[in-house]
Amino acid sequence: MNTLQPADYLVFLLYFIGVSIYGYYVYRKKAIVGKEAKDFFLAEGSLTWWAIGASLIASNISAEHFIGMSGSGFALGLAISSYEWMAAATLILVAVFILPIYLKNKIYTMPQFLATRYSDKVSTVMAVFWLLVYVFVNLTSIIYLGALAISSISGISFTVGIIGLTVFSIIVTLGGMKVIGYTDVVQVVVLIVGGLITAYLGLSLLSEQFGYGGNVLKGLSILKEEAPEHFHMIFDKSNPHYKELPGISVLIGGMLVNNLAYWGCNQYIVQRALGADLKTARKGILFAAFLKLLVPVIAVLPGITMYVLYNKGLFHAEMVDAMGTVKPDHAYPTLMNLLPAGLKGVAFAALTAAVVASLAGKANSISTIFSLDIYHKYFDKKASEKKLVRVGRVAVIVAMVIAAFITPALESLDQAYQFIQEYVGFVSPGVLAIFLLGFFWKKATAQAAMAGALLTIPVSTALKFLPVWTNGMFPDYPFLDRMTITFFVVVAIMVVMSLLKPKDEHDTHVIEVDKSMFRVNQGFVVGSIIICGILAALYTVFW
Repeated sequence: MNTLQPADYLVFLLYFIGVSIYGYYVYRKKAIVGKEAKDFFLAEGSLTWWAIGASLIASNISAEHFIGMSGSGFALGLAISSYEWMAAATLILVAVFILPIYLKNKIYTMPQFLATRYSDKVSTVMAVFWLLVYVFVNLTSIIYLGALAISSISGISFTVGIIGLTVFSIIVTLGGMKVIGYTDVVQVVVLIVGGLITAYLGLSLLSEQFGYGGNVLKGLSILKEEAPEHFHMIFDKSNPHYKELPGISVLIGGMLVNNLAYWGCNQYIVQRALGADLKTARKGILFAAFLKLLVPVIAVLPGITMYVLYNKGLFHAEMVDAMGTVKPDHAYPTLMNLLPAGLKGVAFAALTAAVVASLAGKANSISTIFSLDIYHKYFDKKASEKKLVRVGRVAVIVAMVIAAFITPALESLDQAYQFIQEYVGFVSPGVLAIFLLGFFWKKATAQAAMAGALLTIPVSTALKFLPVWTNGMFPDYPFLDRMTITFFVVVAIMVVMSLLKPKDEHDTHVIEVDKSMFRVNQGFVVGSIIICGILAALYTVFW
């Protein structure tokens, strides 16, 4: 039944009031006098390791996971988990090799790094790219999926869902990064508990349908028996879903490019750690890597569960649209509708927490980039800290309103998670190439970086549409493979340009890097080994 009962509304109201009160307490208690801008944009020095880790996950996990990844679990199976499990390994690389460079060089935004290492022109071009992607792809898709879920499980209209999520997210974001960081601790607890409850219910229902009572462990074994094709992590070329997840590319190819760009060169993510010291930031990132291992349990398993139940003849009306097309993204909302009163409110709060946390994180990054890298640099170089914060808050409201107006245009999507990954992937290869060469190759020039910034979208677009333009004469590569090819093309172009026209001797755009920055303590090594061991076991069992 797609309505909420009084008990559900009560649970959700308690969640909303609790987050609001805690957020206001954090805002008043942890203010940094005299550092309004850094306090608002970075929460400098005020986030603990567990707040950093929780904020990373709460901001990363959104409706695109609960709804989109569950939908991909329904359609593709466990293989979609590579986005999460390989992200855990990537976080370790970011903590060891990338984060120290930012902190050592006092980098607060990604465009600032580009301006410091290359030039203001490169910085501005990429700042505009990021703002466009954050507003027109990230914010819109998250609001769309969140509103879709709300309308599916509560009876609230799609339009009211858009408005509610937008307003709630603006309220949280206006408190700044410290409010986002600490409320994200609450959000991540709520979303994990709610996600586990929903996954538990799905497995219990599955077990009952096959005559084993509510035995959850039996439900897991039924999944493997009834849908063995949904438990392979690596697809071969004969698999109908090879184009979505092309074989070994999910380990060392495009997936690595995607994850390194997202976790290491993305303002929205890296921002959480830039206000802390290196030891605290690394512990927070490692904590986030451990939490990442749990995400497929709460996001992918429910999708596979619904696939098996659907094949058994259940929920056909809920999973098929008016045209008779199966809609994978309906899997999670359908499962949530089966929860009893009260527990459905917990799951609803969890979903809302995931959406709001992710929207708040992205909106804060938009305000940070616009205020510090666009407004302060080009419109008012003498702007006070308080004025920058005011501009940042206006940017939050404007970005969220624009995204809310565009959101209804996404209603035709099938698997929204794949849509997000593919179109963000048009920019990611070039971003990663520019950053990696900027980190580790002193000869990389500003002209080469500008070429990389301007060429990444055209190269990605050409690779996507050449098969159509040439009537199939050009290979139709999976989008993860297109990301790999684009990355190496951009790197090659940047290397050739840098060697043909070396930097002028007066060029002082350098970043301080030395080997001592990459040393880690014993606790970090142990935690990293445990994570890598778990990943090795998972891929061995489910290869």
